[in-house]
Amino acid sequence: MYKHILLAVDGSASSARAIEAAAALPNSGSEILVLHIREIEVTRGEHAKEDPDHAVHLVDQVVADLRGRGLTVTGEAKNATAGQVAPSILAAAKEFNADVIVMGTRGLSDFAALLVGSVAHKVINHADCAVLITR
Repeated sequence: MYKHILLAVDGSASSARAIEAAAALPNSGSEILVLHIREIEVTRGEHAKEDPDHAVHLVDQVVADLRGRGLTVTGEAKNATAGQVAPSILAAAKEFNADVIVMGTRGLSDFAALLVGSVAHKVINHADCAVLITR
């Protein structure tokens, strides 16, 4: 059903559930791209909210897990400036020609998501493909 599955991960509990959901989607010939966006704040120089080694380690762990299940998987950790995580996920999905984006959410209400600008909320509203959200 889905040939190109983009799995956006962040290390959260909902992200772990997204991994399980993505693992259940592939059929013969499917490919999964594990993507982690490392948010960078640019003020006077770059200030990362996360260690670059942690980002790469997270992606490597998920890739190894899914490959251990016999799936075809690649992984990528990318940087994005603060507020650009959702557009970065959407750009990667377009570049990968994703049929579906799988990701977790903290489960904020629509009102709270509008106030804080939920990444999942932005992806749902702007994706050119199907989006599967886990809580």
